[in-house]
Amino acid sequence: MAKVSFKKSTTVRVKNVSLRRFFRTAEVIAPSLGGRLARHLWFSVPAGPSRVPLPDGGRKVSVTVGGQTVRGHVWGEGPVIYFVHGWAGNCTQFAAYVGPLTAAGYRVVLFDGLGHGESDPGLQGRRRTNGIELGHALDAMAAEFGPAHAVVAHSMGTIATYLALRFGWTGTARLVLLAPMVEAASLFAAFQEALGIGPRTKAAFDRLTKDWVRIPVDEFDARIQASYADPLPTLVLHDRKDRQTPYTDAVALVDALPDAELVSTDGLGHNRIISDPGVLREVVMFLTDTRVDEYSVA
Repeated sequence: MAKVSFKKSTTVRVKNVSLRRFFRTAEVIAPSLGGRLARHLWFSVPAGPSRVPLPDGGRKVSVTVGGQTVRGHVWGEGPVIYFVHGWAGNCTQFAAYVGPLTAAGYRVVLFDGLGHGESDPGLQGRRRTNGIELGHALDAMAAEFGPAHAVVAHSMGTIATYLALRFGWTGTARLVLLAPMVEAASLFAAFQEALGIGPRTKAAFDRLTKDWVRIPVDEFDARIQASYADPLPTLVLHDRKDRQTPYTDAVALVDALPDAELVSTDGLGHNRIISDPGVLREVVMFLTDTRVDEYSVA
């Protein structure tokens, strides 16, 4: 979710010092106001990776979530594979998968969640959204193009996918999870510590967040949400040096899933793992049930 940075930038340092002063005061005299600002910061989408060109031959598509438009692209015919980006991500991060999967006879659906990329703002305004809305976007795409042969999710897209499987009409035969964000509670704890958010303000944040997303922060956990879904063949790929989603969390997730395999990488980090040729090859082989290099994944 939102990131708080303490880089050696005067602007960033002044901003963080000002926020810490605000939250210290709000804890004493206005914890509800502090909780509201914390929620605003937490659910504000930061700038993400640049968009890259998408392959030719696709067509633009759109669906609606709460009256807002989710925009995406579709290629090919056959069993459907949906791709779900993470927080601050965009659908073009998966561009390299289109060629090999359509060549193997699959339909590929990429989309930007609300508040991201080319889609409309989230239901709470510009560049504000949450994992529930991302799950609704996947569900709306699945309602348009049918049940999934597979869903490939990156980072926070993992929990969004499990929420769609639990609460929506989305169904799938298998899952691929790239650098999965397994739970949000520890990330918020770091956010809380960085900004000096006290217990009364935290309680207000928890209440306001539950009012909005209908799920407590401590239940925004892939292991909890996966327990409500039917067991699925699942491939998890995670880099040991990922600085945004801990590798140990991926290990714990695989241990909690009844039919999951973990593929570990070194040095790819959180985003480069998505389009790394070796990772792409592993994913395509898992999705197509082939160990033969029949098409280029370079």
